[in-house]
Amino acid sequence: MKFCVTGYFYAGKPFFMRRARWLAEWRKAAGKPVLYHVHSRVVDRRFVLGTEEKEKFRTLMRMQENFTGCRALSYCLMDNHFHILLEVPPMAEEGISDEQLFTRLSAIYGEAFVAGVVKELADARTAVYASDSGMNEAVGAIHKRFTYRMQDLGEFMKGLLQRFTQWFNRVHSRTGTLWEDRFKSVIVEDGVAARTISAYIDLNPVRAGMVKDPAEHRWSSYGEAVGGGNKGNGKKAREGLVRAYFCDQGVGFDVGKWQEVSRLYRRLMGLAISRKPGSGDVFESAKGHGQTTKNNAELLESEDNETALIDLGIAKMLRCRIRYFTDGAVIGSKEFVNESFTSARERFGPKRKDGARKLRGGGAATNGTLWSLRDLRKGIA
Repeated sequence: MKFCVTGYFYAGKPFFMRRARWLAEWRKAAGKPVLYHVHSRVVDRRFVLGTEEKEKFRTLMRMQENFTGCRALSYCLMDNHFHILLEVPPMAEEGISDEQLFTRLSAIYGEAFVAGVVKELADARTAVYASDSGMNEAVGAIHKRFTYRMQDLGEFMKGLLQRFTQWFNRVHSRTGTLWEDRFKSVIVEDGVAARTISAYIDLNPVRAGMVKDPAEHRWSSYGEAVGGGNKGNGKKAREGLVRAYFCDQGVGFDVGKWQEVSRLYRRLMGLAISRKPGSGDVFESAKGHGQTTKNNAELLESEDNETALIDLGIAKMLRCRIRYFTDGAVIGSKEFVNESFTSARERFGPKRKDGARKLRGGGAATNGTLWSLRDLRKGIA
């Protein structure tokens, strides 16, 4: 096998090696969490994800969250694809405790398996030898068998997609791959970028013409947050959206801020705040609960649009497909994108002087606010 400037030659023919995924290693090195917009489609874009499939996918996604320590801040499951805004936190230098390990293992393994690991660790701790650092080598080796799959984008997605494919193939008596190529991921800056892409994700069923209000789509973060209540996965969905909206302000998964965020989030999506006659604003929209709201067309055309957006261009933009959000590599402020470029300078040619590129076409409404690392040429209208 010989190398050429365009890739490699194999059997006399050139081919290209798959390019390494964009990862925010500089943020991980600084001990900061990283946000990724993850997206994938079913092979041949077939519409095979029905009610049962979406429920199973969401269950497996929550299981992967509990095992890996990653969190889906927002998500949307459609009939042939999905979107997730995933937060990948750094692993603590000291790792995780035995108790934390057992809890995480319980998310995806049965009681017998976890009991076996408990016994294995107990036996290892009785060993008389220890490493120079004072940590029992056997204990460390047992932890590493599992922790390498935690706090990692690739391992989160690998576990989720493989488990879902295995279940899907068994239920539908099929074999082979289910997903179209490998999943796409875009690094997202916290703050404006995270809020915008989160809203973009939740508005998927609105763009597809399936619903008029994203609260009506039960297989999304906003639909689950509104319809699931303040317990269980409804609470988890609310916590995720609170984190997505306020993570740049140091707010964690604080469900107590849900009412504030739900109001701001609807405004960000360009949706009217639901009202009951004679009462104040109602933070949640729920079809059939005596609340009224304008539809999208009425809202965007009305003078009193009841949103916090001075310029409705962003609200209108979110009703369109923005290719930068799935193919832009990095989305955020100019400084953030340039920092990403500097950290991966070797991936670009000598003529490229900086990283930040303006969003054009459908993304032009964010000019001066959001930037992309990739300068896309096609499919941006």
